[in-house]
Amino acid sequence: MKSVKQYSLAELAEFLQVEVKGDASCVVSGISTLQDSVSGTLSFLANPAYEKYLAGTKAAAVLLSPEMAEGFAGNALVMKNPYLGFAKVSRLFERGDGEQVGIHATAFVDQTAEVAETAWIGPGAVIESGVRVEAGVRVLANTVVGSDCIIGEGTILKANVTLCHGVTVGKRVIIHNGAVVGADGFGFANQSGKWVKIAQLGGVVIGDDVEIGANTTIDRGALDNTIIHDGVKLDNLIQIAHNVEIGCNTAIAGCTGISGSTKIGSGCTIAGGVGIAGHLSIADGVHVAGMAMISKSITESGTVWSSGSVGTMPVKDWRRSTVRFRQLDEMAKRIRALEKKGE
Repeated sequence: MKSVKQYSLAELAEFLQVEVKGDASCVVSGISTLQDSVSGTLSFLANPAYEKYLAGTKAAAVLLSPEMAEGFAGNALVMKNPYLGFAKVSRLFERGDGEQVGIHATAFVDQTAEVAETAWIGPGAVIESGVRVEAGVRVLANTVVGSDCIIGEGTILKANVTLCHGVTVGKRVIIHNGAVVGADGFGFANQSGKWVKIAQLGGVVIGDDVEIGANTTIDRGALDNTIIHDGVKLDNLIQIAHNVEIGCNTAIAGCTGISGSTKIGSGCTIAGGVGIAGHLSIADGVHVAGMAMISKSITESGTVWSSGSVGTMPVKDWRRSTVRFRQLDEMAKRIRALEKKGE
């Protein structure tokens, strides 16, 4: 039986470097939402829409902003960003996959591979020739690591991940179940109506502290590498094509598709279901709203982009309508000027 993790508010306050309001000896053994809280848990208020649940919460303590803590009679951990506090504390209650080290009896590790003594290679996993697995790495069940891959310290490859040959993964990376990194990019040349495959000769380079969601795919480069820089967070079911480059600390939500050779800047946020055409550049700090289709480069940093649906139509009509849509503001000003003239 697994022991229940418990922390006093004093311990959590020290961990977060925040102030305690109320009983610092109060002990919590889990996290809950305000509205569904139970005794002995820690809750948080980050969205004003949930303030109505604060007075009646059953949580033993709540993460609150200084403004909200003023009128709250219960125990609280007080900080400017309660949601960030929730994120950090949640890791304390996270269930691990065990603390094994070594190589499971059913795993296959090629004799030319280097596996650190503190790494774990789980049941059914395959480590091919020339692979380097560094300290503290965890390769879970049935994961395949192709030849000449490098996996940095503290990285976790969840069950059924596939790293194709020549993939480099940095430190403290998490790659979730079913992700495929380094498959061939979609490259073909047309010869008299038939498709001739272009060999994909590049690799994939993933930086430190990256997280890659379940069933996400990242294709290898055609000639140069596909590059995912430090701190990037990728949701589930994302397609990243060959030679894409994603800048540091960019976050991308599920079902987004990024076409080949596009470069995305640092600190961007891309919402779910976005489509990004190939060979584009997106500046730093850009936010793209859900279901948008990005068909041209975005050169201005910190801007917000969106696109609506106008229904299905022939592509010639769609292109003409798109041009006219961009002219609507100017047309509206001209119409208003004409109306004033006629008054």
